[in-house]
Amino acid sequence: MQHTIGFKERRYIEELRILTKSTAHDCIIDDSFDRIIYIIKKGDMGLAIGRNGENIKKLHRVLGKRVEMVEESEDLGEFIKYIFRPAIVSGFHIDEGSGKILIYVESKTDLGMAIGKGGCNVEKARLLVLRYFGNEIGDIILN
Repeated sequence: MQHTIGFKERRYIEELRILTKSTAHDCIIDDSFDRIIYIIKKGDMGLAIGRNGENIKKLHRVLGKRVEMVEESEDLGEFIKYIFRPAIVSGFHIDEGSGKILIYVESKTDLGMAIGKGGCNVEKARLLVLRYFGNEIGDIILN
């Protein structure tokens, strides 16, 4: 799904390309958690992150915001797994009536990691799933 990307987002995407030699197809500025979420071209994740996360640290210094990256996927299940990494998502179920997505994680440790500080990862999932898979998606519930 193609989205209109504003000037600021294009600037951030170009900054990523210059600093990491990787490609982002999209970028979301999430002011509520003071972060930039990049959607990275399939296969470019290692390049984007860099050895020991050095590219993420570099981008953080340059942009002054927390930087998060999610690998693109046209498959909802795979995309959800990418969003919640490094937590291990074992499966998901969409309630047809409400549109709620129930996401199952491997363990209690993964559950905490998947939720994130202040629910930031759940919010990231909500933003991205809505943006790429449409309005029929409701709440995201971790289990």
